This record gives sequence, structure tokens and C-alpha cells, in this order.
Amino acid sequence: MLPPEPSLFLERVYQASEPVELHAALQSAIELEHSTIPPYLTALYSIKFDYNQEAYKIILDVVREEMLHITIAANVLNAIGGHPVINQPEFIPSYPGPLPLNIGDLIVGLAPLSKEVLFDGFMKIEEPEDPLDFPVKATFTAQEAPEFATIGQFYQAIIEKLQELGPEVIVGDPSLQVVNEQWFPIDQLFAIATLDDAVSALELLVAQGEGTTNSPLDPEGGYAHYYSFAEIYYGHRLVPDSEAEEGYSYSGAPIPLETDGIWDLVENSKAEMYTPGTMARRLVDQFNYSYTNLLNGLHKTFNGEPDYLNTTMGVMFELKLQAQKMVEITFQAPSGSTKHVAPSFEYASVNA
Repeated sequence: MLPPEPSLFLERVYQASEPVELHAALQSAIELEHSTIPPYLTALYSIKFDYNQEAYKIILDVVREEMLHITIAANVLNAIGGHPVINQPEFIPSYPGPLPLNIGDLIVGLAPLSKEVLFDGFMKIEEPEDPLDFPVKATFTAQEAPEFATIGQFYQAIIEKLQELGPEVIVGDPSLQVVNEQWFPIDQLFAIATLDDAVSALELLVAQGEGTTNSPLDPEGGYAHYYSFAEIYYGHRLVPDSEAEEGYSYSGAPIPLETDGIWDLVENSKAEMYTPGTMARRLVDQFNYSYTNLLNGLHKTFNGEPDYLNTTMGVMFELKLQAQKMVEITFQAPSGSTKHVAPSFEYASVNA
């Protein structure tokens, strides 16, 4: 079943007259935030050990914040009386494919890190409604305005509807709220006890992804995801620049992207591509079991066992170790070219 067009979905949000009518929107928010993680992790895992370390750190930080965003959206959904659903096969998108709700009208796939993936994929995913245009030392093609709704527009519609419904929208069980300072600072992940809490949490989520209308900075003083990816793309840190009209330019320390430090991974990997019984297939299957365990753990975390987040986040390290083994194995692609095995991020039947 195809997701509704963004305009239709936003219309449903605006027409909501009670909290229950926003449950689907917040569930979609969780699915949307999750849908970016497999593409980002694939790019991360494609970076060879001890290469492209600045790019690695930037992408890893973004992945961590996407996990935070999933948790924020789940907290808001629980706060308005909903129940997040994470442990279902359909929760994981099929790649390549559209983002949930067709936001950005993008087709997103799983591919090794490259400037093309950054510009046509990651920067489009995180693109603000009006991206700030900062000068660079070289000439690059200007960004086109998105044809459809951005992620920020989607969240703004939810925020406005929550404010319209008023404080009475907070009807959920407070014990379901996830707060864990071991993984996320209390000023970023906090219990949603009031309408103001819900609005603040969703605004933080948008700012970390897109920045604000007049600054590339998120509330913590770091660069929003869009501008962080742009740093890798343009090859330089974004820094304050008094000579630039917007006050910033991509003229800071270099961020090299060495292509020989990137594994040439199978794009849009599927378990069925690999012969059963081979090391490649065993590792891909093992990764899918672990990733499904991660989703099952998040489901437990958001549905009555908030302390289970500690166990769940530990699975992220398991995934990294499994991916490191996987990408060193070569694979003869259907095209005849030699590629390296890549995770497929498919749902596996495991005990929850």
C-alpha cells in the first residue's frame, strides 16, 4: 500500500479534532526517522578502517541523533495516548524506495558513501524548506527547491495541531516516557508531561535535522544534519565568516573524502542475492537478525520497559562488528562486477 501524498496527509493532520487522530501521524514520524538510518549506516559501514575519519564521525553523530529522534517521536506518541509499533516487518522500508509519506518525493537506496549519495540522497532527506546558501571555495550546482513537503513541514503541521488541541492533548501514561541520560542529554530527551514539552521536543527534532530559518546551528550549537552532510560534500568545515553574506562559509578545515577508502559495496543489498550456506549469506542473515532484535528492543522500550534502551543501544555495536566482517567479503554481482557484501536491513523472524 502506497503512503498518501504529503498534501493529503497534511490535510488529515489539520483536520484532526482529538488526540487519537494524531496517532497515525506520530507513528509515521517514528517510521520516517527510522527510514533514514539504514542508508546512513550503509554509508558509514562502507568507510574503510582508518580512512575518511572526519566523514565517519559526522555520519555517526547523525545516526545517533536519528535514534534520539525516534525516541522523541515515540515519547510524544505515548504522551497523547498512542502506542508505538516498531516490531513489524512493514516497519522496515524496502530499499530503494520512497521515504514514508513520500516526503521530498525521493527514492532512497542503500549505497556506499559518495558525493552523489550525499548530494542527491542525504542532503535532500535533511533539506530545509529554505536551505541557507553558504559560499564555498569551488563552484557547485545550486540546490533545487524541494517539489513536495519537507520533513520540517510535516512536523510543523503536527506542532500546530497539538497547540490547537490544547493542553488536554496530553493523556498518556507518564510511566511510558523514556528518559536515559546514559545515551542522551536531559535537555534533548526529556519526559513529555505537558503540551509545551511536546512542542519543544518536536522543535528540537526539526532543528537538529534542518537547522533554523536563519542559522545552520541546532539548539546545542552543532550544525544541523543538512549542513553536516554538506561539509562532507564540499570538503570543508562550515565556519563563521564575516566576509560571507550569510555569516558562514565552507572554508574551514578540510574534510577529505578518499575514494580508495570506501568499500565498493553491493547497492540495495538483499539476502536473496547471496547463495545460502555461503559466508556472505550467513553474515547478511546474522545482521538481519541483529537489526530485527534492535527493533524489537525499541518496541519494548517504548511500550512499558523504558530501561530496556540500554540493552537496545548495545545492539548498535554488534551491528558495527558484523558489518565490518561482512564488507571485507567480495561478491560477484549479477552485472559481472566484483563488489563487497553489504547489509540488507530486512526483517527476520526472531523471538521478541
